[in-house]
Amino acid sequence: QVQLQESGPGLVKPSQTLTLTCTVSGGSITTRPYDRSWLRQSPGKGLEWMGAVTYTGRTYYNRSLESRTSISRDTSKNQFTLQLSSVTPEDTAVYYCTRGRTFYYYHVWGQGTQVTVTT
Repeated sequence: QVQLQESGPGLVKPSQTLTLTCTVSGGSITTRPYDRSWLRQSPGKGLEWMGAVTYTGRTYYNRSLESRTSISRDTSKNQFTLQLSSVTPEDTAVYYCTRGRTFYYYHVWGQGTQVTVTT
């Protein structure tokens, strides 16, 4: 049974870079045909897909975030990470890592981690 777990800071100061790690157990992050994605949700806003890394290691990003977003993976650790630079309070959200097919389904979710950007 595959499980995903987000980890990282709960508080980040404006202008800093947010780094979150998703640790996957019970399955490989290279298993076809799945993408591994980062999504976030904030009050007054629906779920926002941020980006994904495919099973081949290729990355894709939301156009509105791509200038600030970087997703990478470490297959030896069965982890993939999110880096979001130059954060602002508008980046405050619950961040989720998922396994699925981007824009089609996200069947496996981490529990989510709250990230608050504040001075």
